[in-house]
Amino acid sequence: MTKWRKSTADTVYSPEEIEARLKEELPSWYYEDGWIRRKYKTSGWKSTLMVVNTVGQLAEAAWHHPDLTVSYAFVIVKLMNHAAKGVTDKDFALAHKIEEVLMWQPGKDEESPLDGTPDDPRFKHLKYD
Repeated sequence: MTKWRKSTADTVYSPEEIEARLKEELPSWYYEDGWIRRKYKTSGWKSTLMVVNTVGQLAEAAWHHPDLTVSYAFVIVKLMNHAAKGVTDKDFALAHKIEEVLMWQPGKDEESPLDGTPDDPRFKHLKYD
């Protein structure tokens, strides 16, 4: 993994640096119009609300707030540091945390005592990559 520069949390990355870092660290995310973005596909409205609430809790705890596009079966998360007017380490850090929490599948971890959701479409809420 590349060691990315460390100046301040508000130092803005260039588009080329953003693309390279996303490719290396967050391959399901993409850069578009000044934002790093990720589309999470859900199984319907209830699941969409679960994603929105999870992202909201993480963003509020981090005090770094994304823009969200919310529809029946998907949520698009957009991150850009408004104060810095670009993508910074804060955006990458929050994207990593959102990805870690939303993509967590305890049933896939053999060492976890948690089973995860049953392999039944009635209980699926997020479409995992």
